[in-house]
Amino acid sequence: MAVFVAIGAFLMTLFGGWTAQRVTDRRHLVLGLAGGLMLGVVGLELLPEALEAAGEERFGVPQALLLFVAGFLAAHLLERLLAVRQAAHGAAPGERVPQVGMTAAAAMVGHSLMDGIAIGAAFQVGGGMGLAVALAVITHDFADGFNTYTLTSLYGNARRKAVLMLIADALAPVVGAASTLLFTLPEELLGSYLGFFGGALLYLAAAEILPEAHHDHPARSTLLCTVAGVAFVWLVVGLAG
Repeated sequence: MAVFVAIGAFLMTLFGGWTAQRVTDRRHLVLGLAGGLMLGVVGLELLPEALEAAGEERFGVPQALLLFVAGFLAAHLLERLLAVRQAAHGAAPGERVPQVGMTAAAAMVGHSLMDGIAIGAAFQVGGGMGLAVALAVITHDFADGFNTYTLTSLYGNARRKAVLMLIADALAPVVGAASTLLFTLPEELLGSYLGFFGGALLYLAAAEILPEAHHDHPARSTLLCTVAGVAFVWLVVGLAG
């Protein structure tokens, strides 16, 4: 049942990536929307879940928040290291580093894999719980597919690579759901992962996606797309909650 439900996440992810691909003539609006979706997913979904699952304090700070900061710093450090390496091989200052896009997309695939595991684990608790979690995963997987394609292509990777990462992101929930037939994931470990991934995702949204969206088109419509992305995630969380 969990694997069957995860197929819905597969289809929704592909639809999100297809949408991002079809509106490339409005690139600034796509990036503005992607930034809003990422901000909404981090602030309204990942962090609350991480704090609930791994909220135990470490030296006065919840573990999930420590890992959130660690994820933000890790993403920043990785980008700087790759940029320095690229510059050493003759790249111009400020030039996009394709490896950053591929790494970010791979992180999205990992997140989708955990989504599938969450579906399978919820069905182990009960059918009602499984359907509730599946609804939440399926509805926000549109944003996951949208962001996976956008992140890969933003950093100068070929369209073929962006499509391959999108397909991997779509398959990941199905694989994750099927894997729960073999093991059970501790709740604290899942919460820690969500905190770390949320920090990395926020860095990409704030330091890369949104500045790029407003670089050539500092239009009001771009800002509205960002707000719409956050509002969409809020609506999804509210309906699924």
